[in-house]
Amino acid sequence: MEELALLGGKPVLPESLPPYRSVGRAEREAALRVLDSGCLSGFYGSWCEEFHGGPRVRELEAAWRARFGVRYALSVNSATSGLIAAMGAIGVEPGDEVIVPPWTMSATVVAPLFYGGIPVFADIESDTFCLDVEKVRTAIGPRTRAILAVDLFGHPARLAELRKLADERGIYLVEDAAQAPLAEEDGRLAGTIGHVGVYSLNHHKHIHCGEGGILVTDDDRLAERLALLRNHAESVVGPKGTEDITNLVGFNFRLTELSAAVATVQLARIDEHVGRRVKVAETMRAALVDLEGLRPPVVREGCRHVYYVWALSIDARELGVSRDAFCRALAAEGFPHNAGYVNPLYRLPLFQRRTAFGKKGHPFHLSNVEYGRTDCPVVERLQAESLVMFEPCAYELTRERVGRLVRAVHKVHALRDRIPKGERPK
Repeated sequence: MEELALLGGKPVLPESLPPYRSVGRAEREAALRVLDSGCLSGFYGSWCEEFHGGPRVRELEAAWRARFGVRYALSVNSATSGLIAAMGAIGVEPGDEVIVPPWTMSATVVAPLFYGGIPVFADIESDTFCLDVEKVRTAIGPRTRAILAVDLFGHPARLAELRKLADERGIYLVEDAAQAPLAEEDGRLAGTIGHVGVYSLNHHKHIHCGEGGILVTDDDRLAERLALLRNHAESVVGPKGTEDITNLVGFNFRLTELSAAVATVQLARIDEHVGRRVKVAETMRAALVDLEGLRPPVVREGCRHVYYVWALSIDARELGVSRDAFCRALAAEGFPHNAGYVNPLYRLPLFQRRTAFGKKGHPFHLSNVEYGRTDCPVVERLQAESLVMFEPCAYELTRERVGRLVRAVHKVHALRDRIPKGERPK
C-alpha cells in the first residue's frame, strides 16, 4: 500500500526540479553585438539627443510600445525605480496618501515614501488576492493622491473599476504589473489601464534582462516627467524649459545598452514565455479543481491570468488538516512550494515604528495614519492558514514533471488522514 513520504514512503518527485533558463543563443548574440560596439550605455545626463539613451534602449522602448499598444514606454533599471519615478511624476507631496495592498513586494508600498507620501493599506479579495475595490473606496480621503494597484501573481486587479473610481475622485491609478505582462481584463492588457503602468524585467519574471523595468503611459505630461526623473531631471529642466519642476530632482534610473539588447530579444518571445507558464498552470488547475478542501487559482470572467505564481488556497476545516501540515507532506513528496507569501507589509518595522527617513520619523510625522490597527482580515487569514505558492516560472517543466507535481498533490490529499494528529487544525 502506498505511504506518504513524510512517513517513510517513496516521494513522487525524488529529485529537485531543474531551473528554467530562458536565455539562449539569441540573447548571447545580442549581448556580444553590444560589447563589440563598445557602447554599453548611450545616456547623457543633460538636455541633448542622448538624454533619451542609446540605440538599444530606444529599440526596446519602440518594441514595447508596439507590443503593448501604448503611446509611451520608458525603460528603467528596475521596476522599483519605475515605481518611485511614477510617484514623483504624478506629484505625490509630503502628507499625500497613496492606497496600497498589504500583499506585494515591499518596493510597491515604500515607493510613495520617497516623496513624503503616506501608504494607506486596503484589504484584498480572497480569490484573486488583488485590491478589494470597496475597501479602496472606503480608504479614500481628502489627502488621497493615488491608488497603487498590484496585478498580483499574474491576475489583473479590478482595473477598470479602479480607474473609474480614480477618475471620479480626481486621483491617479498607478498599476504595478511587474508580475503580469500580457495579463488581460476584458481584452485590455494589464499595465495599460492605469495612468501609469510598471513592468519588471527582473531575473525571475516572465521575461528578463537580469534587472530592469518598463514604464508605460498614454499621457504626454506624465511621460515627460518620467523621462526627466529617470535621468538627472535637476540638470535638464533649465535647458529644456520645463515650467513645473515639482518633484523633478532626478535619479540615475537608466537601463544599460547591454540589458536593453537582451530584453528586446526576450520581448520578441514574450508570447512563448508567457504561454508556456499558462499551459502548465492550467493543466495543473484542471487536474486539481475537484479536490475537496483545495482551491486552485481563480480566473475572473473576462480575465487572462499569466501565473507568475500558481496559488493554491486551502480550507483547513474542509480538508481536515492544517495548511502547514499539508505543506510539510507536500515537501516530503518533492513538491517545491512556499506556505504563504509575505507577511502583511504593514507589519514591517518602518510602519510599526512610523520611521522611514530621519530621526523625526519622516514622513509619518505628517500623518495620523496608524499601522498597528490596520484592518485587513482577508490577507491575515490567507497568510496564516490558507495560501500555498508554486512558481511555474522557476522550473523546466516537461509534461512528465507536471504529471508528477499533480500526482504529489493527489497523493497527499488522498492520504491526508494519515498525517499525525498533532498536525490537524484546531
